[in-house]
Amino acid sequence: MADLIQGETGTWEVVIGMEVHAQVIANTKLFSNAGATFGAAQNEQVSMVDAAMPGMLPVLNEKCVEQAIRTGLGLNAQINETSVFERKNYFYPDLPQGYQISQFQHPIVGKGVIEIDLPDGATKEIGITRLHLEQDAGKSIHDQHPTKSYVDLNRSGCALMEIVSEPDLRGAEEATAYLSKLRMILRYLGTCDGNMEEGSMRADVNVSVRKPGDAYGTRAEIKNVNSLKAVQQAIHFESQRQVTLIEEGKPVIQETRLWDPDKQETRSMRSKEEAHDYRYFPDPDLLPLKLRSGWVDEIRQTLPELPDQKKHRFMKEHGLSLYDATVLIAEKIRAAYFETVVETGKDAKLTANWVINELLGALNKDGKSLADSPVSAADLGGLISLIKDDTISGKIAKDVFAEMYATGKQAATIVEEKGLRQVTDIAEIEAMIESVLAEHPDNVQAYRAGKDKLFGFFVGQIMKKTGGKANPGMLNTLLKEKLDGK
Repeated sequence: MADLIQGETGTWEVVIGMEVHAQVIANTKLFSNAGATFGAAQNEQVSMVDAAMPGMLPVLNEKCVEQAIRTGLGLNAQINETSVFERKNYFYPDLPQGYQISQFQHPIVGKGVIEIDLPDGATKEIGITRLHLEQDAGKSIHDQHPTKSYVDLNRSGCALMEIVSEPDLRGAEEATAYLSKLRMILRYLGTCDGNMEEGSMRADVNVSVRKPGDAYGTRAEIKNVNSLKAVQQAIHFESQRQVTLIEEGKPVIQETRLWDPDKQETRSMRSKEEAHDYRYFPDPDLLPLKLRSGWVDEIRQTLPELPDQKKHRFMKEHGLSLYDATVLIAEKIRAAYFETVVETGKDAKLTANWVINELLGALNKDGKSLADSPVSAADLGGLISLIKDDTISGKIAKDVFAEMYATGKQAATIVEEKGLRQVTDIAEIEAMIESVLAEHPDNVQAYRAGKDKLFGFFVGQIMKKTGGKANPGMLNTLLKEKLDGK
C-alpha cells in the first residue's frame, strides 16, 4: 500500500527499490574451498584465496551457480546462458584483494517478477531487475582494542546473491511484504536460510520521494538493514527527512546512509555522487561463465511447489480464504504440517482454524517454533476427526487440545481416560431435558409466554447435568421441540 506524506506543499509519494544480499547455502565459498558455516571461531574459515595471498587464483563453486539458477527460476526470471565475473574496484578495509569479484553488465539472472501480499488482501507484482553472484567481504571489529580494529575474514569470499528490484515499491508496508515474500521463496528453494539476525540476508533500501506522477526524485541508499521492523522504521524516517529538506528548499543528496536503531534515524555514511564509477572490468582470472546445454531445465525439474503456487492451490482445492492460505504458506514446514493434518482430519477449513488459532497461538505464547510442537500433525488430525464424527464437541476439543499440548498424548487416549465422549443418545438427552423442565416450571411457562431468551438458560442447565457432553446440535433441536410442545 502506497505511503503518502502530507507536507506543507501537498502530497508526496514514497518510491522504493531494494537490493537484497542473500548468502548462498553451500558448504564452501564462491571461489575457494574454505568452509562457509555461521558461528565458527574468528578467522578459522579462511583459505589462501580468501586472504588474497600472491599467486592464488579463484575457482568457481558450481554449487553456488546452481543455487543462483534455482533462485532465478523461483523469481520467474530470465536465466542468462553466458555471464561474466568482473572486478568491482572499491575500498574494502576487510576484503584483502582490494576489489570485489561481482557481476554487473552480464549477470547470471536477468529480469523477473514476484507477487507480494498486502495487509488489505490485495496483491501486487514487483519487478526484479537482476540477480548476480558476488563474494562477501569480511568483518571489521572495532570494540576489542582502544586504538586498533581487528578483521575477521571468515565471511570474506562467501557466496552472495544480490537481488535487485525495480523501483516498484510505494511504501514501508509494500517493502516489508516484498522482503518477507523474497525470504519465503529463498527458504522454500533452499538457496538461503534468510536469517537476517545472523547477517545471511541483508537489505539495502533505496528511498526517494516525489509528487505523484512526477519523475523520480534523488534517492538515498540505506545500507545493511537487518530486520523487517528496521526496514519499516528506516523508510518512515528517511522519506519524511527528504520531504522536509525539499520543502525547505534544500537538495536531497545522493548518498549512502546508515540506520541507527537507538536514535531511530538515518545518518550520512558517504556520498554516492560517483556511485556509477566502480571501474568494473572483467576479472582476468575467470573466464565467462557459460552454462551447459540443458542444465537450467534439469534444475527447473527439481523446483518445489513455491509459496504463491501453494497459496493459490490451497484456496482452490481446500476453499481457504486468502488470509488463511497466506498464513499457512508463510513457512514450508507450516504448509506441510497443515496438509498432513488435512489428510487425517478430512476437513481443510476446520484444520486451518485449529492450526492458525489454537496451535500457532499456543506456540507463539511459549516462544516455540512449529518444529518444537508437542502436538504432531497426525495427532492434531486425530483430534479433528473426533470433532467431525461427533465423538467430542468443539468446546470439549479445546480442553482435549490443551491436554495434548501439555502431555503429548493422543486425543483419543485423553477422551477415553477422562470420559469426554459426547452424549449422542436421543433417549438420554430427552430424559435430561424432561428433568430440567420439571425442575423449572415457572421458567417453562415464562418461555412459552414469549421470553425466548430463557432458551439459553435451559441449555446451560442441561449441559451442567451432562458435564458439557451433550451434543449441542441434538440438544438444541430436541429442547426446542419440547418447549414448543411438539
